[in-house]
Amino acid sequence: MCPAADDRRAGETAEESDRPPGAPPAYDPWAAAKERIVAACRLAKVPEEVTAVLLHPERVVEVAVPVRLDRGEVVVFTGWRVHHNLARGPAKGGIRFHPALTAGEVVALAADMTLKTAVVDIPFGGGKGGVRCDPAALSLGELERLTRRYTVGIASLLGPDRDVPAPDVNTDERVMAWLQDTVDLLQGGAVPGVVTGKPLAVGGMRLHSGATASGVVRCVRAALSALGRPVAGQRVVVQGFGKVGRPLAFLLASAGCRVVAVADVAGATWNPAGLDVGALASHADRTGSVAGFAGGAALDPAELWAVEADVAVPAALEGAIDRSQAETLRARLVVEAANGPVTPAADEVLARRGVTVVPDILANAGGVTASYFEWAQNRQGYRWEEALVAERLGRTMDEAFQTVWVRAEDLGVSLRDAAGVVAVERVAAALEARGVFP
Repeated sequence: MCPAADDRRAGETAEESDRPPGAPPAYDPWAAAKERIVAACRLAKVPEEVTAVLLHPERVVEVAVPVRLDRGEVVVFTGWRVHHNLARGPAKGGIRFHPALTAGEVVALAADMTLKTAVVDIPFGGGKGGVRCDPAALSLGELERLTRRYTVGIASLLGPDRDVPAPDVNTDERVMAWLQDTVDLLQGGAVPGVVTGKPLAVGGMRLHSGATASGVVRCVRAALSALGRPVAGQRVVVQGFGKVGRPLAFLLASAGCRVVAVADVAGATWNPAGLDVGALASHADRTGSVAGFAGGAALDPAELWAVEADVAVPAALEGAIDRSQAETLRARLVVEAANGPVTPAADEVLARRGVTVVPDILANAGGVTASYFEWAQNRQGYRWEEALVAERLGRTMDEAFQTVWVRAEDLGVSLRDAAGVVAVERVAAALEARGVFP
């Protein structure tokens, strides 16, 4: 028999409509994304039809993902794959497994990918996908069966010239290998360009795993330089200590910054003299969290942004900095390593307070840029050398930052608005060249 889809063993959660009466409304990432799209289109002065197109995803596919658990029962999860806009190329965007995932969140993330790939000027459109589940509650075998069944559900969308997924929250290169293998079996041949962020053994690329963090650090350096501030000695707070936050903390410390506070889902730690990131990583490996680290004082994660700092780097999930937190944030520079971590209401507060924000569609674009390189490598059938990957990644991020910074100065707007203008203009040019069929 098949238990209810919100079986807590399987990690399913109630839908937004099941929120208890009187509870505060949840952050709506798609509403926030649409607000920013409209603002960017208005500033870019693109035709109204461009705005209309960008406010409507091209396709939203919802699939049932039945999985037989180790105990013999079958649970039906829900998965999605979204194509927001493909005017500039195949859909590109990660796949996340999360117990609170919603269709609206996936659509918003796909829209961000449309803009992000345009900001760094790589030939992709915006896509995103995921399954509402708790991977921590699944065995390795259950996780593999879930991944493969989800892949079967969206297989008609996938292909090097149609849709190229990558890892995201709670997914990694192992999950990407399962996805690739499933597509290969369905199509009866090797299709290495169907996914990026996969293991080296099956066509992955060196340096891909740390590319997002590397791109964020390039933006931190560039922003500090543009603001006339040194890198060495800058106090940084980082939210998130996973596959982006952890290497990011290492890179920032190596660059001479003082990482004074780090938070994850279970707690936070703080040391005004600077945390020993290596020791913190070892502690997190042993305990599963940064909480309880002997080299720092315990900190309420809700107080992270109030820590005295120069740079704040949200590297967790969307909506991490709302209006009230923006009022207490001490840092004068925010660099968005996560997708959509600053709400539109918080943006208004930060702008009023003179805080510079490097937006996600620029700051964390290192990951999708490296994915583009891996995709190109797979299409060529020739492995790129590490030095070439690093050089091209750095150049792409630096050029994108400079383009956005100059545009912000020319228009007298924020970096977020300027990045949106750059992205929308490039998408609009592609839409105009293609026309409307029929």
